[in-house]
Amino acid sequence: MEYFLQQLINGLTLGGIYALIAIGYTMVYGIIGMINFAHGEVYMIGAFIAVIAFTALGLLGLTWVPLSLAIVLMLAIGFTAIYGWSIERVAYRPLRSAPRLAPLISAIGMSILLQNYVQVLQGAKIKTLPPMIEGGLTLMQVEGFSVRLSYLQIIILLLTVSLMAAFSVVIARTPLGRAQRACEQDRRMASLLGVDVDRTISLTFVMGAGLAAVAGVFVTLYYGVIDFFIGFLAGLKAFTAAVLGGIGSLAGAMLGGLLIGLIEAFWAGYFTVEYKDLAVFAILVIVLIFRPTGLLGQPEVEKV
Repeated sequence: MEYFLQQLINGLTLGGIYALIAIGYTMVYGIIGMINFAHGEVYMIGAFIAVIAFTALGLLGLTWVPLSLAIVLMLAIGFTAIYGWSIERVAYRPLRSAPRLAPLISAIGMSILLQNYVQVLQGAKIKTLPPMIEGGLTLMQVEGFSVRLSYLQIIILLLTVSLMAAFSVVIARTPLGRAQRACEQDRRMASLLGVDVDRTISLTFVMGAGLAAVAGVFVTLYYGVIDFFIGFLAGLKAFTAAVLGGIGSLAGAMLGGLLIGLIEAFWAGYFTVEYKDLAVFAILVIVLIFRPTGLLGQPEVEKV
């Protein structure tokens, strides 16, 4: 039971990070019906900005962790927002009316470009970050085994829940959210009714990039090592989470991310860690066989 609880905590923490990335996928798909395969690289850039910023702040003598973390988060969100806007402007907007294969190829090309761009600027070696937030709570201790909830895990879980709740309110109750939902239903009609479609889509990319930046900062703090390739696998799993939960559904992206984190944690804990990715995709296939739209997805209604 103690080991189960520890893996549950680990799985929820990892799932929260996946969910933050998956929301970016599902928001973009919900509005323009395209998958932003460069989104994982935006997450990777957020992680590199975190390492650079923490290192620079340490050299400047700023050692108070809460202030350092706030500054790094603002820098990461600001820089990745620029990347998110640029990706939409360069790789998607010119191809918005093209056949769906064209923006897909463009997104893959942008992903490869960003990978190599970071590799050239930062090198191919692994970057490390010493532990910034240490300590935690011991929830249970039985026969020498302790169930630990670290302060960093508490921060990740609380921040993930808060951001998900905030984004749900933004989508449901703000003018921007109404514009996004209008564009999701019919971009042309939304434009005729006065919605600035280009601005709404750009802001959606920016919002998704900001969430990916938060995930990048905290995965760097959590694991302490990054490289230029981390965006590929994390992006693939976050996309899988969005599909598992129901692509286009904000709640589905959250649920899918948490489920994939739990599957990975429990499979690695009770079986062999080498096959945890296989377990994730096997469960995805099983779910899609019985529910092709995902757990919370709705069948797409064709407009006539």
